[in-house]
Amino acid sequence: MNLRDKLRAVGGTTGGTRPRQEKEEPRDCRHIEVFREAEEFSGALEVSRDTVSRMTVTELPEPFDPRRILYLDTETTGLMGSGTVAFLVGLGYLTDSGFEVHQFLMRDYDEEPYLLRHVEEGLRRFDMICTFNGAAFDIPLLEGRFLMNRMRGDCLQKPHLDLLHAARRIWKPRLKRCNLGRLEEMILGKPRSEDLPGSQVPQRYFEYLKTKQDYLLQDILDHNAQDIATLCVLLTRMAEMYEHPESIPFSQDVYAMGRALEKFHHPEDARKCFRLAIRGKTAADASAALAHSYRRAGDREQAAKIWRQMIASGRGGVQPYIELAKYQEHVLRDYRGALETTERAILMLGEAALREDGAVQETQNELQYRRRRLKSRLGKE
Repeated sequence: MNLRDKLRAVGGTTGGTRPRQEKEEPRDCRHIEVFREAEEFSGALEVSRDTVSRMTVTELPEPFDPRRILYLDTETTGLMGSGTVAFLVGLGYLTDSGFEVHQFLMRDYDEEPYLLRHVEEGLRRFDMICTFNGAAFDIPLLEGRFLMNRMRGDCLQKPHLDLLHAARRIWKPRLKRCNLGRLEEMILGKPRSEDLPGSQVPQRYFEYLKTKQDYLLQDILDHNAQDIATLCVLLTRMAEMYEHPESIPFSQDVYAMGRALEKFHHPEDARKCFRLAIRGKTAADASAALAHSYRRAGDREQAAKIWRQMIASGRGGVQPYIELAKYQEHVLRDYRGALETTERAILMLGEAALREDGAVQETQNELQYRRRRLKSRLGKE
């Protein structure tokens, strides 16, 4: 036996096969899947492009499919400036059989690129993003993290519906606060119990980084999954309200919706809301808004009809008198009628209930000036 054969016999490497090496598993972040039954999202698949377009000025995708909306929410390490990191990103979407939530968790900072890669892959499958305060927080944060990791963030450049702004337009006048928990309780009728306060999320995550105890994150995962599901339910509820404002129980909400529709150039829908709101506590404001909408559209006769109705019913204080006097003077050229309406407005300003208004004196001066001008016109005639 020569030397080469002896080396092979004792396991030498010369001319022989190399020892087997263990194959390393590819690195990744943790992926959690949550499935929720379709019964929780009744009506969500019927949300239409036309209805959503009334809530926002964002250009919506065409064709529009509720199953191609991606609901997104992040949990972060807190307000740390450029050091703020989204350690958990949840992505949710509708399917024909229910609602899926996919959560991507970085178990340490070196897993952030893997988390971002999953987020990128998820975003590319959908046409539109829906968040709650995402325009000001979640999306800019993720854009910054993509940049910090030298990754492209163009996947975030999609039509984006931020439900915080849409919710405030409708419910802030009545509810004052419009955080997601309050909307769940007051609008959806599903208050959360034993929910982890958002202020405790960073501290809980930092504790997890030290101990690697998974139970520390369970409340955060549950909170995040619930937030994402709530976004879908809230959008569905808002769509139902825009389609059927007559079913809204609070006149303040109907009036606020009318204001939002007027702002986004849907005057017919806005007027429907104003007419409905006249029946409730917002009667004076809704009447004034309805008249203003007709006046903007050039239908001064219809606006004048509403001002007369307001005067007859005692709604709106002195303002309908002022508007009617302008109409009588400048449109009808009825100077005598305009003078009579102006003098009635001056008398109303003299009532004790209005004297504490800081704008009374200025309005009084304007009315006196109009009175003198109208008298002068009548004198010349």
